[in-house]
Amino acid sequence: MIEDKVIIVTGASSGIGEATARLLARQGANIVLGARRDDKLKQIAVEIETNGGRAIYRQLDVTSQADNDAIVKLAKDTFGRIDAIFLNAGLMPNSPLSAMRTHEWHQMVDVNIKGVLNGVAAVLPAFTEQKSGHVIANSSVAGLKAYPGGAVYGGTKWFVKDFMEVLRMEAAQEGTNIRATTIYPAAINTELLGTISHAGMADAMQKTYDKYGIAPERIANVVAFAIDQPEDTTINEFTVGPANQPW
Repeated sequence: MIEDKVIIVTGASSGIGEATARLLARQGANIVLGARRDDKLKQIAVEIETNGGRAIYRQLDVTSQADNDAIVKLAKDTFGRIDAIFLNAGLMPNSPLSAMRTHEWHQMVDVNIKGVLNGVAAVLPAFTEQKSGHVIANSSVAGLKAYPGGAVYGGTKWFVKDFMEVLRMEAAQEGTNIRATTIYPAAINTELLGTISHAGMADAMQKTYDKYGIAPERIANVVAFAIDQPEDTTINEFTVGPANQPW
């Protein structure tokens, strides 16, 4: 059941995060929006409330443990508990390694890896104490297979795959009933391509997305499906993309 669940969504100011927050709110969830763009979060929260949903927001830098802890506290203070978190924030500034864009390598590690670690660290004590909870994380098809230009991005997404699988296994061993779900999207039309500063790579990726890209609502549907399963059931992996993309 989704109705009345308290769900944190990171990267909620656009794309997959925004689409997911809006869908879950329509299905009766209490939504806690987190992202860096405070103005966008306010707009989305107001629109959700205007349409009869329940939403609050807080500016969130996922690379900050304090920010992650604060949004979990906001959820608990407002709604009394936390049932799920969708770790959706991510960057994809792909480039050939020879381009030596080392600052972008570190940005991807900070957001795509440390952002997941910080989010899980923020919710894990509550989930462990209440012996329930659901962690959902966006990896990528780049977390399943390698491709030129995606060495660091793919590496961060491979990390998410391994980390989430171990989280699921340890929760089962420890009897905490924490569910762990990893999603591997292919070409989804979001702002992700805007993070690519390498001209050649940006052009190539844009052509791929122009040809194949599908709406972020497709991933929102998958998140809702995972959350809606009975509490004794975990669907731990989804690979999702355009039907006509040979990823």
